[in-house]
Amino acid sequence: MLYLIGMGLYDERDISLKGLDILKDSDRIYAEFYTNIFRGDIHKLKIAVGKEITVVGREDIEEKPGENIFRDPKIDVALLVPGDPMVATTHSNIILEAHKLGIKTRIIHASSIYSAVSETGLQTYKFGKTTTIPFPQKNYFPTSPYHVLRDNLRTGLHTLLLLDVRAEDKHYMSIGEAADIMLRMEEEIKDSVFKGDTFCVGVARLGGDQVIKAGDVDEIKCCDFGKPPHALIVPGRLHFMEKEMLELYRVDVIDHV
Repeated sequence: MLYLIGMGLYDERDISLKGLDILKDSDRIYAEFYTNIFRGDIHKLKIAVGKEITVVGREDIEEKPGENIFRDPKIDVALLVPGDPMVATTHSNIILEAHKLGIKTRIIHASSIYSAVSETGLQTYKFGKTTTIPFPQKNYFPTSPYHVLRDNLRTGLHTLLLLDVRAEDKHYMSIGEAADIMLRMEEEIKDSVFKGDTFCVGVARLGGDQVIKAGDVDEIKCCDFGKPPHALIVPGRLHFMEKEMLELYRVDVIDHV
């Protein structure tokens, strides 16, 4: 059996009791932190379950799974995943590969950004398509996040913009970087979707020592959100209760860097 176990939003204390029990009974345990940052202490989790936990990278999971998680299909293996296991699309591929090998799988769910964003006061059922803002590279500047945002706004839906992660370089996109990238897209496309006076919400480390701030892009990009992970939200049409909730997080002058 292969178990994909969600670690929750923040640290090792967010894992469910069910997940913890499965870890204690597993023959081998792996953990991946390339799909998102883990702010906890893996050593504490090792002590809690009384077993070794091997941290694997993207290459180990996507290119060489037969050398680790699929090495012995006759034993119980657990793969720890930040957040909820099925939020990262790469884990669907793991399940498909496991079934091809005749390995049964089970998902142990946990909290994720998709439910936690409701703490901003924005109603979860009013979010449209989610997109990720990638780091620009030489000769590579995709503008798909801009188009997703534009389409969502046209139908009045909120947009959750996830921020790129380069785990191998320990580089996690900040809200300020994300805003600058989106403003650059605006300069190129000019559909008046994301400008300096566009209202948005920045969130950081939800479920832990979180920060939530709402204001215009020019305000938000100058705020200190602290350590990653960060995410950016552009609201669509707002219900009066959503407006009242967002007022609780309005940027003040003292919040600026």
